[in-house]
Amino acid sequence: MNLQEYIRFFHTLAETSAEVIRPDFFNPELSVEYKADKSPVTIADREAEKAIRSLINKQYPRHGIIGEEFGNEKADAEFVWTLDPIDGTIAFTTGVPLFGTLIGLLHHRQPIAGMIHQPVTDLTCIGTSEQTTLNGRPVKVRSVSSLKNATLLTTDIKNVKAHRNYPSFQNLIDRVDIFRTWADCYGYLLVACGYADIMVDPIMHEWDKLPLIPIIQGAGGTITGWERDDVLQANSCVAAAPTLHSRVIEILNT
Repeated sequence: MNLQEYIRFFHTLAETSAEVIRPDFFNPELSVEYKADKSPVTIADREAEKAIRSLINKQYPRHGIIGEEFGNEKADAEFVWTLDPIDGTIAFTTGVPLFGTLIGLLHHRQPIAGMIHQPVTDLTCIGTSEQTTLNGRPVKVRSVSSLKNATLLTTDIKNVKAHRNYPSFQNLIDRVDIFRTWADCYGYLLVACGYADIMVDPIMHEWDKLPLIPIIQGAGGTITGWERDDVLQANSCVAAAPTLHSRVIEILNT
């Protein structure tokens, strides 16, 4: 398998989707709609996914696609792409550049490559099981031996309260040095690149989660579900430096 071919294609997908997304960032005329689950969506989400799907179908017509906005195509194919055209639509629609385009590639249902692309700052983080890079430069998770020196991130405290044991999460907050909501996919980019140490999400979809697995693992990090369950089967994520991950899981589930 030639992963380099697919990594080059990731860059093509990033450039194409960015051309769609950038004009609507800080666009005062951008209309926001709400889906059945009350999550926001814009024309930028939909048009970016259409553009990505078109390129995949042209370049790899036998590959499948799992996408947030337009569902599945050939999801049982040997190779399947997962698409979240704007992960962090709330941030996008409120002028906060902590969002990104999430794209993953599965082989026989196993994640083999993933990308986080931030189209405003032009940051491209691509990971495989062997290596993660940021704009072509290899990156690694930070080596932190104690929670008291760690930076913890999550997307939305309300989601933790709705789906998990919030007092346990508050206990984790109390033990770390810094806690912020620099999150959605951008939080995982920060962990992979060594600017933060722990990123947790209490509820996730497969298009949110699957691209992150090779990115975190390729950077030397550990990623599981909230209860240390297999992240492939889980509906949540805990990504952290290996030196911290077990202790984080223990606190979250106490």
